[in-house]
Amino acid sequence: MTMKKQSLFDWKIIRPAVGDAFKKLNPLELVKNPVMFCVEIVAILTTLIFIFDWAQHSSELDFTLQVAIWLWFTVLFGNFSEAVAEGRGKAQAEALRKTKQIASAKVLKNKDAKDYVLTDLDKLPQGALVLVEVGDIIPGDGDVIAGKAMVDESAITGESAPVVRESGGDKCGVTAGTQVISDSIIVKITSQPGDSFIDRMIRLVEGAKRKKTPNEIALTILLSGFTLIFIVATGSIAAFAKYAGMTVSLVVLIALFVTLIPTTISGLLSAIGISGMDRLMQVNVLAKSGRAVEAAGDIDTLLLDKTGTITLGNRHAVEFIPLPGVHIEDLAKAALLSSLSDETPEGRSIVDLAINQYQLNREDFAKIAAEYIPFSAYTAMSGVNVEGSEIRKGSVAAISNLVKEHQGVIPHEIDKIVEEISNHGGTPLVVSVNAEILGVLHLKDVVKPDIRKRFNELRKMGIKTIMITGDNPLTAAAIAAEAGVDDFVAQATPETKLKLIHTEQAQGKMVAMCGDGTNDAPALAQADVGMAMASGTSAAREAGNMIDFDSNPTKLIEVIKVGKQLLMTRGSLTTFSITNDIAKYFAIIPAMFAVGYPELSALNIMHLGNPESAVLSAVIFNALIIIALIPMALKGVRYRVATAASILKRNLLVYSTTGVLIPFVGIKIIDLVINALHWA
Repeated sequence: MTMKKQSLFDWKIIRPAVGDAFKKLNPLELVKNPVMFCVEIVAILTTLIFIFDWAQHSSELDFTLQVAIWLWFTVLFGNFSEAVAEGRGKAQAEALRKTKQIASAKVLKNKDAKDYVLTDLDKLPQGALVLVEVGDIIPGDGDVIAGKAMVDESAITGESAPVVRESGGDKCGVTAGTQVISDSIIVKITSQPGDSFIDRMIRLVEGAKRKKTPNEIALTILLSGFTLIFIVATGSIAAFAKYAGMTVSLVVLIALFVTLIPTTISGLLSAIGISGMDRLMQVNVLAKSGRAVEAAGDIDTLLLDKTGTITLGNRHAVEFIPLPGVHIEDLAKAALLSSLSDETPEGRSIVDLAINQYQLNREDFAKIAAEYIPFSAYTAMSGVNVEGSEIRKGSVAAISNLVKEHQGVIPHEIDKIVEEISNHGGTPLVVSVNAEILGVLHLKDVVKPDIRKRFNELRKMGIKTIMITGDNPLTAAAIAAEAGVDDFVAQATPETKLKLIHTEQAQGKMVAMCGDGTNDAPALAQADVGMAMASGTSAAREAGNMIDFDSNPTKLIEVIKVGKQLLMTRGSLTTFSITNDIAKYFAIIPAMFAVGYPELSALNIMHLGNPESAVLSAVIFNALIIIALIPMALKGVRYRVATAASILKRNLLVYSTTGVLIPFVGIKIIDLVINALHWA
């Protein structure tokens, strides 16, 4: 579904996020973030110390209270960043819920039944056959098994133009909440009650079940390690102060500990991951897991199914090629007559081409008394018997056999025409009248617009594109050349696709697969990133870990950019956080110990007022910097095509430098305010 782009701080999101920040103080919830959990523990301890000092009328009561307040703010601000990211998903989920507008469905006993029974949606079983007529909302995910209709999918894709959904092929999948606006279809429901595509989307975009990715888990372990190190470091500082004859209160040590541990990145880590999934929704792609988003940033190889993914999905008639001595209008008329009863997309395209190019009137032909011969897999042809003539349309082999049976002659020109069509990736169909060949129909797979340009972009990003098709090598080579892919695999089976993915992965490569058919499902499930087309079958959508509502395979470019942006954002903020913590260490330690060690005064380059103001300034800065970086975590750093080495160099130059400088500036400003207000 196309989501309206939200501002980073929308009050409809901010208000509930504040309440959620307090709810997330639950230790059982916060323990998933070890660093912020430690901050909450010491915040509780500082609060207890304040209560004890208040009972004892301690002289350091104000200082202890301020430290306790800012420690709680630190935890709340970290929770707030995550709640804002989740809130953006919840706002999108509300928009999705509006698509569920019906309470009952028209259930048929069987495919040929005329009457239906109204059934409540919560009682609609998987496998039910549902009649959906003009104006009806499709009640559940399913596959069209009979009929053809125009369907308004704007509630899902955001596109105003309706799309055709019909039985057979890769355009049979329909989604709950979309509306039939012409004709009628019979849909076999594939989802369980309450578990439709829309229902799962709602749960996913809310982020309630988002799991940490391996990269995120590794980073959490690293940050936890830093926290343990600074526990030891803080204990050492206490011993160091005691040796110098200085008295350092427990509150000061707690404050020092919190300012040194990596609270900045820990407070933003969840927001970064959730916002990655959110940014994909902005480009009309649903990611079923954060891991899939992250994996997209490291893709090396992209496999694409041809039909419905690289091409529009149905072959279209593009040309009538008559034999010498045959008028093209006669060929077009014969092709039209043989296709009037052909309800396949190819058959309809033949009729349309004949009518549009040669001003033939469909109504005139519809009035002719004729015997229509439907297509058969056994004969590989279809046709019509009309006015004493037998008109047939079919494969080269089928029509050739028909001509031979009637002791006819097969013109030698046919071979040349057929070969030329095949060399251009087309499919030839031969038309005959009374076992005499008139000419050839050229059916062509139509490559999606601008797809070549998009593949060039993928190539610049270092991603190899491979088209997979069941076509013969000649046709596959022609389509591959037109689309601009790097390589192709012809006459592929589901097993072939799986084997190719296994081979690539065995070489240490990250593989993405785009597909829309049931035969693509195994490969979509095996790939590191499996992006299913929303227009495809339910099996494909279930197997993929991403779903593209626009059914555009080159959308993977945006997916990869978001994945790389997520990784870059996490790397940039981690670099900033670590250097930020180091800077805070060198900013406040000299001011704290200058009393016991006057020599350290030379290192107090910021001339902080006193030890208490230095520590309090660092605690306040530590809390405020999380809020300041929330927009960056949600929006992500700017994506640029670059190597890993150049990205690392940029992080070190930009984010490590700012990570060092900003604490010095921020802590000094806060220290001036604290001393001016006599807070310490």
